[in-house]
Amino acid sequence: MTLTSELKALRNQSRDLPINERAELACRAAKRFEKIGEYDAAYEALSEFWPDRNQSPNVEGLAESSKGELLLRTGALAGWLGAADQTRGSQEAAKDLITKSIEIFESRSETKRVAEARGELALCYWREGSYDEARIHLASALNLALEVPSDLRATLMIRAATVEISAHRLSEAFRIFNESATLVERSLDHALKGSYHSLFAVLFRRLVTKENSDDYVDRALIEYAAASFHFEQAGNRRYLARVENNLGFLYFTIGRYKDAHEHLDRARHLFILLEDVGTVAQVDETRARTLLAEGRLSEADRIIKMAVKTLEKGGQQAILAEALTTQGSITARLGKISRARNLLQRAIEVAETCGDLEAAGRARLSVIEELSNQTPAEELASIFHEAADLLEKSQDPAAVRRLVSSALKIIDTLLVQIAEKVSLADESWEGFSLRREVKKFEGRFIERALRDAGGSVTKASYLLGFGHHQNLISILTSRHRDLQGLRSVKRRRRSALLAKLKRGKPKPALDPSTSKLSILHVEDHKIVARLVEELLSAEGIHVDGCANGAAAWEILTGGTRYDALVVDNNLPGLSGLELVLRVRSLPRLRNLPTIMLSGDDCEREAWRAGVNAFLRKSEAVDQLTAVIQRVVAQRRKG
Repeated sequence: MTLTSELKALRNQSRDLPINERAELACRAAKRFEKIGEYDAAYEALSEFWPDRNQSPNVEGLAESSKGELLLRTGALAGWLGAADQTRGSQEAAKDLITKSIEIFESRSETKRVAEARGELALCYWREGSYDEARIHLASALNLALEVPSDLRATLMIRAATVEISAHRLSEAFRIFNESATLVERSLDHALKGSYHSLFAVLFRRLVTKENSDDYVDRALIEYAAASFHFEQAGNRRYLARVENNLGFLYFTIGRYKDAHEHLDRARHLFILLEDVGTVAQVDETRARTLLAEGRLSEADRIIKMAVKTLEKGGQQAILAEALTTQGSITARLGKISRARNLLQRAIEVAETCGDLEAAGRARLSVIEELSNQTPAEELASIFHEAADLLEKSQDPAAVRRLVSSALKIIDTLLVQIAEKVSLADESWEGFSLRREVKKFEGRFIERALRDAGGSVTKASYLLGFGHHQNLISILTSRHRDLQGLRSVKRRRRSALLAKLKRGKPKPALDPSTSKLSILHVEDHKIVARLVEELLSAEGIHVDGCANGAAAWEILTGGTRYDALVVDNNLPGLSGLELVLRVRSLPRLRNLPTIMLSGDDCEREAWRAGVNAFLRKSEAVDQLTAVIQRVVAQRRKG
């Protein structure tokens, strides 16, 4: 049945019904059309009660329940329509309508409706880039989750993951995806399944780096294929087009520009057919980034101007901030420095106003990347400090790489300016030492990193962009011994624990039938394995140990059940990260509480793989018992 015939059937069906039944029938039809992305058809279904979308719906004569449902549906649809055609003020109007519906549902104690409405309200805040407000409403909705259907709970969790991906809190998004997997698998709703797989693909795309490009690209492509299948089954043309746009961005990310343009062409064509000018502008912004990467600056400039002009009309401020940042970078490459500076400053202001602080941090990095030669070093350093503060907790690998690259740019600029000052002050260069000056600036960055990390060498190494904390230790013991005093005393814990172990005899392993908990510990270092066994056994926890990932996988898939898995990363053969990924991919083991106890600098990768906790051997072995008890308790509550 076509949309036209469905709408005609709806009008015929509702012709002789009482007003409340007509309103409820219209709302059900509008919700169904909205789910498949047919917003104009949804608006037509509500036209009797909402003839002018710039005005509030007519609720006169409706019972409270019908009034609340009509306000919810018109509010949700106003948000989607406003995003599609970039109507100014549409998200505020949508929030007002949805908030009124929540007041009605709460007065009637309609828990399911309250949760659904708060989920729709969160989407409005998400479109604006107000991620903290979106989280508040989703948390409130999920608190009611035990009293709502599983499909609604899954929808709310997918929206929560959407917010975290947009805010670049990728490990939190990964956790939500793992938690919602069972609910999604049980669902018969193809639109819901499509949204889950599409967003999961976006998450993998965000995690792509040079080191893991093939793995994460493959995972993203698999998820996009699954999303396309489910959207086709649901009949959702709009989200099929979104998959094409996301594929375009994925190929841009890995430098396959020809493939990127092909998918962006298809996405743009589909969104034009749907008259979704807002998403056409987002496609164009991705196209401009691709052209910028190819060095096709004139084309990129023409396209990004159109995209920004469109996005300025609507209320999606976070997306506008990203587009302004892209336009600023393109303008700088064209040599229009003053204009580029104004665009990037506006991007910062828009991002900060809507609350997307990570976007503000990325825009500041663009100032350093594009305008370092035209900006005083002191100003660059100030901008870097601001960007570093905003991106301090970022889980986006690209943001971390850009921070390190920007720091190096600033150092280069400072060295050039020092050389210029020395040249002006003393043309003979007498007494100048480039090595000494570089050492001074290196020392300043290391000192700041150690102070910001609370004396932790491991954390300071991460802030400085080192691949392993031993690199920083080597520098401290050779070139900067005067900074050794900033190191924390935590590094002594491991030595003390090992000494204690050597002095005493290990206790015999506990019988799993009489112990409180049973864990599998995967560790190839014998001393550490004995230490962990003694510490846990003293707390009544049974420990089975093995020395490599392949043996652990065989044990886990062989039927032996454990309350938790504790795993090192640096293992012979199958690494700890690979083992965790396998565990999370197997339905029977997916929810097994997993802790990575490792000396490797792999915390980010561990969270992405799906661990429940990460501890460093050198600093946190003595915290292991409490962490095991916590993650097991959380699993049992869930």
